[in-house]
Amino acid sequence: TKLERRYPKWHGLNLTYETLEGIAKHETEYDISAIAGIAPERGPSLEAQVADIADELAYNAHDLDDGLQAGLLRIEQLAELEIGIQLRENLRWHRRGFNDITRHELIRELVGLQVDDVLQATTQALAEVQPASALSVQQHHPPLVRHSPQQQIRSRALKDFLFENMYRHFRIVRMQARAEHILEALFASCVKEPLQLPAAFRAQLQHRPRQRVIADYIASLTDRSALQEYDSFFAR
Repeated sequence: TKLERRYPKWHGLNLTYETLEGIAKHETEYDISAIAGIAPERGPSLEAQVADIADELAYNAHDLDDGLQAGLLRIEQLAELEIGIQLRENLRWHRRGFNDITRHELIRELVGLQVDDVLQATTQALAEVQPASALSVQQHHPPLVRHSPQQQIRSRALKDFLFENMYRHFRIVRMQARAEHILEALFASCVKEPLQLPAAFRAQLQHRPRQRVIADYIASLTDRSALQEYDSFFAR
């Protein structure tokens, strides 16, 4: 709504209210939204609830895939989880070794299990509540697009497993610390000397707070461009 410059007569991407509302109400246990002015008393729409839960299960599956592929996790560790035992039984891993093909099978099976569960639990919830309108969906708590209670427990266990064994792995923690250092260094350097900013952002300094302009500039960078900027700022 403010930063993009794509149209001659207004700023922003000209998104619909429903899209903006879905973005504002996209929440997880780690990031709680607090965007003012978009019906804080209402929950997300049915479409936004679908996007939320799809995002969550995709993250779990892809992070597990990345951890196994990078060697941060071992397949034997999944025996600690109820959902891991279920996957091993479904795929009959006790009869063969683990390789790239079986890893792909694992992730497909994990996504399939979660999607099937969401479809069944959501169908049941909609049949029980029978919402009469889009507004009644948003006024209902908890969300109607959901996992079953059993799958919620399994998903919670998988999240805890990934947190303890992957997100806190020393290699990941080192990368996170390095990323924080790079972003903090770029921010501090630009605050000290804002003339380092590109012309389009320097022009905004005349009517917007310096720290806000710099934060928006850094937020616009990709990982690769942030690394390149850091090298151009501090390389000897």
